[in-house]
Amino acid sequence: MQLEIGKIYNGKVKGIAKYGAFVDIDGGGTGMVHISEIADTFVNDISEHLAENQEVKVKVIGINEAGKVSLSIRKAVENNDRPRRQNDNRRSRPNVYEPKKTVPQSEMSFEDMMSHFKQSSEERICDIKRNTDRKNKTRRK
Repeated sequence: MQLEIGKIYNGKVKGIAKYGAFVDIDGGGTGMVHISEIADTFVNDISEHLAENQEVKVKVIGINEAGKVSLSIRKAVENNDRPRRQNDNRRSRPNVYEPKKTVPQSEMSFEDMMSHFKQSSEERICDIKRNTDRKNKTRRK
């Protein structure tokens, strides 16, 4: 059976090393899962996440000229079992530089576009000044 990049296969962990795990793919040979492709979290010890003879789902992410197969457990799980993780824990900052459009530009007169440009430019300059003032006040002198 020929392995295809991007497809998900069932496999069995056959060996564990410091840098990754070797997986026998059902009917398709052996590949390696690098330590960075085992889980979404930091993996210090692979044996905390995998054990020999454990059944796993793997995604083929690459095959080099020598025929070595690169696998990913993290991407296989991400595609199948759960929706993509959203960055809920990160503060999202609105794009300050994007103009707020209420009227399409094609319907605006030149004067309206100029006044809109001036207003948004002034807002940007104020934001920059505010940020630099904050930075300068927090520095030790």
